[in-house]
Amino acid sequence: MKIEHIAIWVDDLEKMRDFYSTYFGFNSSEKYTNEKKGFTSYFMSFGEGKTRLELMNRRDINDEPGKRGYAKGIAHFAILVDSKEAVNQLTERLRNAHFTIESEPRTTGDGYYESVVLDPEGNLVEITE
Repeated sequence: MKIEHIAIWVDDLEKMRDFYSTYFGFNSSEKYTNEKKGFTSYFMSFGEGKTRLELMNRRDINDEPGKRGYAKGIAHFAILVDSKEAVNQLTERLRNAHFTIESEPRTTGDGYYESVVLDPEGNLVEITE
């Protein structure tokens, strides 16, 4: 078994698609639209057979108060890069693009070398080696 995909409700589908494509190298599917339900989505992937990220938008989905990642539900997801230097470089690239670095690169108590960045809509993304 494996996780096939993780889905995130988003406000700005195109902005989020651009973020994950530009900074993490995700490839995007064609936009799926269901007019009857007011639903649109993209599947983002690294390649065949890997876990995908689904970005979804629907008019009637509302934001709940509270900080994302600090309420019950999905707290974050992690994207694996190939080295500590890659963690550092991507963190700096995102900082220079004015994204919020929630947690600076460091070795965690459980042995991961990682940083945490907020995507354009405030979801926590770990960059880990």
